[in-house]
Amino acid sequence: MVYLYTRFKMLKMARQSITFTEKNNKWLKAQVDSDEYTSKSELINSLIRQARGQEIKIDWIRTKLIKAEESGYTNRTKEEILARSKQMLNNK
Repeated sequence: MVYLYTRFKMLKMARQSITFTEKNNKWLKAQVDSDEYTSKSELINSLIRQARGQEIKIDWIRTKLIKAEESGYTNRTKEEILARSKQMLNNK
């Protein structure tokens, strides 16, 4: 187990060994070389956070679709439904 000490809290971090294809490794290295990220680990953690955020949005949409299917019909137009859905998603 690895511990990272930041200004505000101590983070418990697990050390992993991951193998990448050459193409993916080159892309990761290019991101780090561009100074966008300080390490491949930082980049991978960022990608995982993004994926987790997308998963939350997908689950929210899935729940809304199930609820809508179970609720029956509406008089709203497709455009009204889409606009309201986007508004609710952006407020989450």
